[in-house]
Formats: sequence, structure tokens, C-alpha cells
Amino acid sequence: MEENKQKMTKKSKIIIAVIALIIIAGIIVTVTVGLNFDLRYQESKKIELYLESDFNISDIKQITDEVMPGENVIIQKVEVYEDTVSITAKDITDEQKQSLIDKVNEKYGTELSADSTEVKTIPNTRGRDIIKPYILPFVIATLIILVYMAVRYRKLGVIKTLLKTVVVSVVAQATLLSVMAITRIPIGFITIPLVITVYLLTLIGITSYFEKQLTNKNKEEAGK
Repeated sequence: MEENKQKMTKKSKIIIAVIALIIIAGIIVTVTVGLNFDLRYQESKKIELYLESDFNISDIKQITDEVMPGENVIIQKVEVYEDTVSITAKDITDEQKQSLIDKVNEKYGTELSADSTEVKTIPNTRGRDIIKPYILPFVIATLIILVYMAVRYRKLGVIKTLLKTVVVSVVAQATLLSVMAITRIPIGFITIPLVITVYLLTLIGITSYFEKQLTNKNKEEAGK
């Protein structure tokens, strides 16, 4: 029994050390290089072309692949009749702009000109602005969960239970963001679902741990 405890303690120390290294590495990457934001949230360039008729996104994608090979590009239909295409990229040079217009004119028989077509600069979106709509619901949900934890596991010590819940949840989120920073996973639409998923899994793990502790506590009291 004692040997198993020692093995568990050693395993826990290794896990804690690995998590600490991941978080430290994530902080270093974030400070030195910054997070990798999805193109939708970066400063970018956008051009809108009126095609006068409906079109297939795949056809425009083929054109952008020829003009801007290897670049991340967002293509969207705009306007009520979806006869205008919006092309967003990290940068659109004058040469690329002209090439896009020439190929679109050839494909759709339009008479677009570079002089009458503007390339707009889209400012970057700050990280705080991405998470701002979720802060209040997240705080309310967390407070409700903490109240439940305090009541449900009061026998284990209210302060101890709340501290463990908060610390483990924060460490889990810090680890997730650090992994995203290190692996350069873009911060975008997938980020919030990932955060919520990790948050829920963390709560399930903490609850399972506390339930075992509470069961043991009740058994000890019953045996007295």
C-alpha cells in the first residue's frame, strides 16, 4: 500500500512538472512571438468584386490559388443577391489585385477595373474583444458551480474544496492556451469551444475526485 502511494506521488510530481514546463514555454512563446490569431482576427486586406451574377466559391478559390498560391484566403458571398465576392488575405498587392480582376473578368465576362476597385485594410481584433461576450456568462456559471461545490463537499472543507477547484481549473486553461501558443493553433472560432470543453472535462474530473474523497470520508465516519 505504501509502495503504491509512493508511485502515485512520483507520478503526480512528474505530471505537475510537465504541466509547469508547458505553461512556462507557453508564456515565453506568447511574450516573444505572440499568439497565432486566425486570419479573421488579424490585420488583413479585403477586396470586393461585383460579379453581376451568382457564382461558386470553388471557382473563386481556384483563382485565388493561382494568384496567391499557399496563402490563407477567406472567400465569402456578400450582398442580398450574393452576386459580390469578398476576398480577404493577409496582404493583397497591386499586382495581385490586378491579376484577380483580370481572371475574374475572363471567368465571368465582367468589366471590372483596378482603378475603381478598392483594397480595404481590416484592423486586427484584440484578444480581449474576442472573449468579452463570454466573460459574464462564464463568471456567473463559475460562481454557481463554486457554490454547489462548497455545499456538496462541505465535509471535505469549504476553503480547501474551493481552492482546489479554482486552481485546477485555472491550470487546465493555462495549459490549453500554452499548448495553442506552442503548436501555433490559430486563436479563432475554435478557441471558445475548446476552452468550454476543457473547462467541462476539468469540472468532471474534479467532481469525480471529490466524490471519492467524500465517499471515503463517509465510510470513515460510519466506521467510528
